[in-house]
Amino acid sequence: MTTRSMNDIYKPKKSFLVTKHPIPSSLEPTIVTAALTDSRWREAMSSELTALMCHNTWQLVPPPTDCNIIGCKWVFRVKRHANGSVDRFKARLVSKGFNQQPGLDYKETFNLVVKSVTIRTVLTIAVMQGWTLRQLDVNNAFLHGHLTETVYMKQPPGFRNSEHLDYVCCLNKAIYGLKQAPRAWYSALKHALTEFDFLNSKSDSSLFVFDTGSTLAYCPVYVDDLIITSNNIAFVASIVDHLGRKFSIKDLGSLHFFLGVEVIPTAAGLFLSQHKYIRDLLAKTSMDGARDVATPLSPSVPL
Repeated sequence: MTTRSMNDIYKPKKSFLVTKHPIPSSLEPTIVTAALTDSRWREAMSSELTALMCHNTWQLVPPPTDCNIIGCKWVFRVKRHANGSVDRFKARLVSKGFNQQPGLDYKETFNLVVKSVTIRTVLTIAVMQGWTLRQLDVNNAFLHGHLTETVYMKQPPGFRNSEHLDYVCCLNKAIYGLKQAPRAWYSALKHALTEFDFLNSKSDSSLFVFDTGSTLAYCPVYVDDLIITSNNIAFVASIVDHLGRKFSIKDLGSLHFFLGVEVIPTAAGLFLSQHKYIRDLLAKTSMDGARDVATPLSPSVPL
């Protein structure tokens, strides 16, 4: 419902909310000392270090001479459900890859990001054919990639070895933040899928296709998030089992939340909602506390 002012400016009387869920407050600490005072973040940091140790990510060595030693830092994130409720607290150790020197610390890089048009195409095919959509998440994906270069990194802040305070980490596996980490993870994932007779799409290197006999399957990959859809449910189960033996896989079941987009099955197909992305955008721009208005512009200013 609108009314016309004397200046022929329409003034909406009904305001529409941008989101259907309340905007959550930020809980992420910005420094390590603050995180160490919270048991939830200490547990998250300990879980991350445990995963690094289980993967034999590095070994402590005396600091070498005439070598580039990169730093590292902790990144804290509260993982949330689509409705904004807290899923888990996640701490990730990230290397300062901007300190790496090309040709010395890394040679080739790669961006493992599926194209948005590829995702829409795969979802469209799955809906039209009535296929199920399975979502997988790879825990500590980059730790599965092997390095071909020798990279030295400082010890994690807050978790330095008390017996070897001056030692550094000689990396055996890729770690988040390294320039070559996405390429190392892509090589490991590609090898695992090609063992299962998947082929790389020529139009998008982050899409893997299986087309043998009467079975057809698609697997788009966005870093450590995978979607698998096929006309053969038993084949999808075998893929999940195969990848589970290669990597640390978290089976998220049917596709419901992918790249900030909530996927809601309906009788007509799939409904895609980005209200969580909008909430995050408002929080990032410090507008999460702004009052609701009918229009973002002043109605009294002539257009």
